[in-house]
Amino acid sequence: MKITEVKERTPLLIQKLLAVWESAVKATHLFLSDTEINEIKEYVPEALKEVKHLIAVNDEDENPVAFMGIKENKLEMLFVSDGERGKGIGKDLIKYAIDRYFVNEVAVNEQNPLAKGFYEHMGFQVYKRTDYDEQGNPYPILYMKLWQ
Repeated sequence: MKITEVKERTPLLIQKLLAVWESAVKATHLFLSDTEINEIKEYVPEALKEVKHLIAVNDEDENPVAFMGIKENKLEMLFVSDGERGKGIGKDLIKYAIDRYFVNEVAVNEQNPLAKGFYEHMGFQVYKRTDYDEQGNPYPILYMKLWQ
């Protein structure tokens, strides 16, 4: 597995990252219906194109199995395909984000306790909660900061 900074966001790469996103979301965002996942999926390609720093983890065949997006010092997204979860890839990505981009902030869905626990394990703590996500949907968001 190799962490790479994405320089060129080709349509094929965006399609592959979208598949990683969908695999991860279906495995971890159990509070979302298939309809809701499909609705959110419409916006993911644009988010992948627009996020300032896009970093992928590729397997031996150069296919992405995980990715993260960073803007300033905030982790905007981190997804690991379902088949690769639990292998330390997320931990490696977070360390990379902290070391190279000084990431110290992340927001997670409150209904995704595995993500909250993961970020707590990595040193983040909740400092704020909202009842709705950034799109105004009724999914509480936990805002977390890295306390070292």
